Amino acid sequence: MTHPTTGEPTGTEATMFDVAAERVAGGADAAVEAAAIVAAMTAEEQRWCLDGDHPFWADLSEMGQGGYHQRTFPAARVARLGVPGFAFSDGPRGVVIGPATAFPVTMARGATWDVDLEERIGEAIGVELRAIGATLFGGVCVNVLRHPAWGRAQETYGEDPVHVGEMGAAITRGVQRHAMACVKHFAANSMENTRFSVDVTIDEVALHEVYLPHFRRIVDEGVASVMSAYNAVNGEWCGQSRTLLHDILREQWGFEGFVISDWIFGLRDAGASVRAGLDVEMPYRMIRAFGLEDDLAAGECTTDEIATAATRVVATLLRFHPVLTQPRPPIDVLAQPAHRALAREAAAKAIVLLRNEPVDGTPVLPLDAASLRSVAVVGRLAAVRNLGDGGSSDVWAPSVVTPLDGLRAALPDADVVHAEDDASIAAGAQVAVVVVGYTKADEGEFIGDSGTAHLVALMPAADEPEVVAAYEATRAAEEHVFLPPADAGGRDGFGFAKGGDRRSLRLRDEDEALIAAVAAANPRTVVCLVAGSAVLTGSWDRTVPALVQSWYAGMEGGHALADVLLGLAEPSGRLPFSVPTDPAHLPDFDPDAVEATYDGAHGYGKLAADGHVPAHPFGFGLSYTDLSLLGIGAVQHGDEIVATTTAVNAGKRAGVEVVQAYASVGDAPAKLVGFIRVELDPGERKVVEVRFPLARLARWDPEVHGWAAVTGPVQVALARHAGDPAATAVPVHLDAPG
Repeated sequence: MTHPTTGEPTGTEATMFDVAAERVAGGADAAVEAAAIVAAMTAEEQRWCLDGDHPFWADLSEMGQGGYHQRTFPAARVARLGVPGFAFSDGPRGVVIGPATAFPVTMARGATWDVDLEERIGEAIGVELRAIGATLFGGVCVNVLRHPAWGRAQETYGEDPVHVGEMGAAITRGVQRHAMACVKHFAANSMENTRFSVDVTIDEVALHEVYLPHFRRIVDEGVASVMSAYNAVNGEWCGQSRTLLHDILREQWGFEGFVISDWIFGLRDAGASVRAGLDVEMPYRMIRAFGLEDDLAAGECTTDEIATAATRVVATLLRFHPVLTQPRPPIDVLAQPAHRALAREAAAKAIVLLRNEPVDGTPVLPLDAASLRSVAVVGRLAAVRNLGDGGSSDVWAPSVVTPLDGLRAALPDADVVHAEDDASIAAGAQVAVVVVGYTKADEGEFIGDSGTAHLVALMPAADEPEVVAAYEATRAAEEHVFLPPADAGGRDGFGFAKGGDRRSLRLRDEDEALIAAVAAANPRTVVCLVAGSAVLTGSWDRTVPALVQSWYAGMEGGHALADVLLGLAEPSGRLPFSVPTDPAHLPDFDPDAVEATYDGAHGYGKLAADGHVPAHPFGFGLSYTDLSLLGIGAVQHGDEIVATTTAVNAGKRAGVEVVQAYASVGDAPAKLVGFIRVELDPGERKVVEVRFPLARLARWDPEVHGWAAVTGPVQVALARHAGDPAATAVPVHLDAPG
């Protein structure tokens, strides 16, 4: 074969792609211009656009030794016509290539409920992405948290599709000022250990009402690309599901971008995946490179379908050409001070205060830095690099501020002592801080025995020599060779940690024993939970006066934790999921299942429907000040509802309220339909308005396979969390459309 990316165009004249890009910038139709470019390609060049540019075996050995974090993954470049293709880098807690900024994990950022902050984080990631030479960011992960044991819970924003969709749309907006964004994993991807084999059976109503709305929201935001999931849905592998990729994504939603597969085993059949609507197999020349020609001959797909897939890729590149041709930022923007400050801001805003009881008549938090002379910091996670998942979302941050680092920096005049498991040091301290929870060994992307032995036949026998030669030449010419940080150990070489789904929602026995011992030694004990989702604390939380969920908090997390514990920042985080009192109150979850059935019941909706009071409700978080909501009004205004209340800060400190709108129809549990984050000065009263579209109240009608508008009475409440007993609901009578 001839390598399509090595034959550079001659002369200085504009390429066919350049001319088309100029026309699109002037108002021409990108799809029409792209079709003309693809028509000018050879059959081989068209097929080249349908998978990653790297050879399978040559690059696979590099990936497990740090290659995933050292270079981009290119695809769809056709040099003869000037088609630049795209260069992929993963996420979502930052750029995974080079010494980049490690932001708090996505779930932590979900706890901020701050769409403006998330948009700023997206913009910072976009800048760093371009600096390392990438043009496509694979970090808009928005799979709804169906069960908190899901190993990759930390990579999404929470359990509610409205909340997840708004946060995912925000990061998309930010990234796409500088690069293209890819939303993943489409769809119903909520189990990790058996992700390569599980078939999710799901009815039409649950699929459209729970597992797809957030994807639709981000498609409507203009996301460039969608990544399919590994799992099957209703008997079809997502990477070759015509139902998902063609009927829903393109026909119903009008998506105009391109679809890429999840890595390596994201599809099973070359021709079937093309016919279904998967455009690019990532990241290697693998199943399609060695099987598509035979599938063409067998009629599994057609040359027109191949051209259509290539056209979608080229059309997207044309639309984003003005963004992708902006001047490339210098490499020193990686982890620059402004981005570190943003990571610190996000980590502080994410911290959720779950408990803050008085000791000697005063709540333990915030701590008074001026009077502190001795602090005991206890726990195996207090002084280690612990950024979260060790799989595809791992970020090689050049430095990490641990909780111990942060407290020592904030309390230079205090004696801040540390022990991993010695509770006795707490006895003589004014306050004890216990840092416990999980690491990448406990939860994350599963890189263990993932049940792929039956898929070995999909791997090519050998790489194409000319593709290997081009790959090696590219590697030799690399501008930067990124090395891992010195403290990035704890795994096999510099590859991926095992991760996986959690088997328990409780802490380790030794962590619970340590909490009990420290609490017995010091009545002023603060517990900091490091985790990607819910942790059941009912067996011990009443033994300590103060409890915060501090998450995998990113490279500046230690400073942020000190900021909140010492009252320099308000604990304004609110839970993006429900914490049950009993795991039996959650949906069934079997990490080893190869068949699973999903319905619409999960999270706060299921708890309410079943009559279970959560330990901590969705949207919950305490404050250091006295916040409340007074009164509510709600009216229909065109195609939306406008709800108003007065947010009040009766305390002496500035505070933040997250006003959450919930709506219910008939006997159905109330569901989140909108939210807004409000900052309040001491003593301030502020009228707050939450607007949400009527479409969020619609129900999926399986008889007509479409949405049915709700008419008649709807109960609307503005609350501080799901099931808020202080919230008052008011009726709004919705007129029939038309």
